[in-house]
Amino acid sequence: VKGMMAVAMFAVALSAMAIHPSPRHFALRSAMSPSFVRMRGGGTDRVYAAGEAKGGDPIEPSTTALVMIEYQNEFTTEGGKLHPAVKPIMDATNMLAKSAEVADAVRAAGAKVIHSPITFEEDMRDNPNPRLGILAGVNNDKLFVKGTWNAAICDAVQPKAGDLFIEGKKGLDAFPGTNLEDLLVQNGIKTVVLSGFLTNCCVESTMRTAYEKGFNVVTLTDCTATTSEEGQKAATEGTYGMFSRPMTKDEFLAEISK
Repeated sequence: VKGMMAVAMFAVALSAMAIHPSPRHFALRSAMSPSFVRMRGGGTDRVYAAGEAKGGDPIEPSTTALVMIEYQNEFTTEGGKLHPAVKPIMDATNMLAKSAEVADAVRAAGAKVIHSPITFEEDMRDNPNPRLGILAGVNNDKLFVKGTWNAAICDAVQPKAGDLFIEGKKGLDAFPGTNLEDLLVQNGIKTVVLSGFLTNCCVESTMRTAYEKGFNVVTLTDCTATTSEEGQKAATEGTYGMFSRPMTKDEFLAEISK
C-alpha cells in the first residue's frame, strides 16, 4: 500500500528542479561547446544558442544518445516496491522488451546509450526535497536505496561495453546535480532520445530541460510507463509534442537505420 501511495505521488507531481552549476562545471562546458551561452535572464543554461538549436535536425547516429531513465528493479521487476503500480502500462506497451531492442539498435548504429538511475542513501539524507510531493514518497518508503537490489538496473537492459552512466541523480529531472550535460557535450550529442519511468514525471522533466537547452529531443512513446492509462495518454499524446518529437520504437528504429 505504501508503495502504491508513493508511486501515486510520482504520477501527480510534474516539476523540474533549478539548475545551479558550479564555476568549474560552467567553465568545462564553455570550453567544450563554442555555441554554449549563459542565458541569465531565463535562469537556464543553453547548450546551443538560439541560432544553433538542434531541434528538428535529422537524427544522425554519431550525434545521438539514448537516455534510459530509471530502468531499475524498483519499477521494472516483481518485488520492486513500485512495480505493481506501473506493471499494467508496462504490459500494455511491452515497453521493457522494446527498450532493450532500441538500446541494442542504438549501439549497433554507433549512437550512445546513457543509463540514468536514481539512488539515495538509506537514511535519505541526500533526498533534495524529502517532505514534499514525489520525493516525500521516496523518503517515507525508502525507495531506490543505494546498493540494494531495488536500485539495481534490471536484467532486461543491463549496461554493455561503451555505455555511459549518469551520476548524482536525486531528483526528477536528469540534468540538475548530475554529469548528464557534460556527457552530452563531451560526446558531441545533438539528439537526445528519452525512454523509461515515469512517462509523466522523470522522463517529461528531463525532456523539457533538454528542449530548453537546444537539443533535438525525441521521446519514445511505447518505451515509457507510468501509473495509469490516463497519465500515459496525457503525456505521450499531449505534452510530449510540445517539447519533443514523439516517436514509437518502430518509427525511431526506421529513422536511425537510414
